[in-house]
Amino acid sequence: MGIPNLQVALDHNRIEDAIVDAIAVGNEVDIIEAGTILCLNEGDKAIKCLRNLFPNKTLIADTKCADAGTTVARNCKLAGADWMTVICCATIPTMEAALKEMGTLQVELYGDWTFEQAQLWLDAGIDQAIYHQSRDALLSGGTWTEQDLQKIKKLIDMGFKVSATGGLTLESLKLFEGLDIYTFIAGRGICATENPAETAKEFKAEIKRIWG
Repeated sequence: MGIPNLQVALDHNRIEDAIVDAIAVGNEVDIIEAGTILCLNEGDKAIKCLRNLFPNKTLIADTKCADAGTTVARNCKLAGADWMTVICCATIPTMEAALKEMGTLQVELYGDWTFEQAQLWLDAGIDQAIYHQSRDALLSGGTWTEQDLQKIKKLIDMGFKVSATGGLTLESLKLFEGLDIYTFIAGRGICATENPAETAKEFKAEIKRIWG
């Protein structure tokens, strides 16, 4: 079991604001994400700017692609992204087309999905999945449930590299102890704090304490 990565999600409306936080935490995290909102509002400019700022960091375009896999993946790759995301309801041909262009895909798990579908993703060559805490739980102030953790464990046992995201805090990391999490993804949990760089360091230290 390795030490999980830390990924910052830059879900800003404006590239100028994203750049401020990227500069603050980019050297403290393992992976930088051009978030869905940022990609929608700023287009491939967001990916290009982040790539120019951090030429050696893994950079993800969180497109949640549902269709036109070839085109979306090609555009993201040309802009400088290393990986991109597809939504779990996308068809297998869309996922395969994006995978062929990009090389590495992550499937975003939202809403209703099944482990039978997950096996089809593995069969198509996609071995990364992003597990989100349920939106209902977030809105009600809840935290990760045992059901969430058991689903993550099953995905890991199937062979997925599983990333976890959704309202993560320093205190919630310990809930995942014993699970071979690939990456923890935090957005507001880092960027909305008084000192994002220090918060990112604290996340890294807590991850190392638990999994080191």
